[in-house]
Amino acid sequence: MPGNSSRQGAVRKRGKGTGSGNTAGSGGRVRRGLEGKGPTPKAEDRPYHKAYRKRGPNEPGQTQAGQGRGKPRRDTPRADDDWVFGRNPVLEALQAGLPVKRAYVADGVERDDRLRDILKYAADHGIALLAATRAELDKLTGGGVHQGVALQLPPFEYAHPDDLLAEALDAPDPALVIACDQVTDPRNLGAIIRSAAAFGAAGVIIPERRSAQVTAAAWKTSAGAAARIPVARATNLNRALKQYADAGFVVAGLAGEADLDVSGIPGVDGPVLLVVGSEGEGLSRLVRDNCDVLVSIPIDSDVESLNASVAASIALYEVTRCRG
Repeated sequence: MPGNSSRQGAVRKRGKGTGSGNTAGSGGRVRRGLEGKGPTPKAEDRPYHKAYRKRGPNEPGQTQAGQGRGKPRRDTPRADDDWVFGRNPVLEALQAGLPVKRAYVADGVERDDRLRDILKYAADHGIALLAATRAELDKLTGGGVHQGVALQLPPFEYAHPDDLLAEALDAPDPALVIACDQVTDPRNLGAIIRSAAAFGAAGVIIPERRSAQVTAAAWKTSAGAAARIPVARATNLNRALKQYADAGFVVAGLAGEADLDVSGIPGVDGPVLLVVGSEGEGLSRLVRDNCDVLVSIPIDSDVESLNASVAASIALYEVTRCRG
């Protein structure tokens, strides 16, 4: 149309150096671009899709020990993730029977006897291994000294104090439960869980706050007992003590200054709830008020107090001994 010839692109320029004036071809570039990239991969096969991160431990991307390894998942540690890393801790954790969510080993890591033992244990027990770079393990373990190996543990499944109460009362033998007040060392908690299992207690109660939780350290110290005995977590420990007392339990608190020996707990042949406090502060004031009786373990006057887990073990033994 008149007046449009000056518009940029309105007039096709003739090619230079060709008699026909045709422009150069695309060389198949356009045709290849139209072919597409094939079918869309499944959600669980796309590394950045949430379905990929939810896959089970034996699905693609993980392998059994000793087999060819796949690509590791780029999981971001969650707040409730618990990790064991370093060759000695990982080997001890495996041998203690800790539950394993995922096991990682770094590519090209130098092998020694401990690593060979880890690989052998994983192979013998069907534990899948994920290959990872050192940088990935640094990120997963928060910069810890992992020595090329790490275990991710699943969050511990706590029982509810109500369910523990019902199970304890339904048991054929007189119920025995132990509660921890301000026990903040996970190794002490693990030892208490181990002793509770050894003396036939129905379970252990811990508060949600100001208390050690069942972490890797507690798991290892319990020597696997945390998998055999329920651990209940109470939102309010004092409320739980009242509930157990209303159900017929004698609530006996361990206190060093108490005049009554632990062997003299009244109603020891019936349901008993033992309460152990921290080694430093002992029982809190409100917990003391909610105990039916305070009892002590006779010790030499030169020793201030016993470790919380040791005191719990002795008290559990005394209760079972008095019951005959």
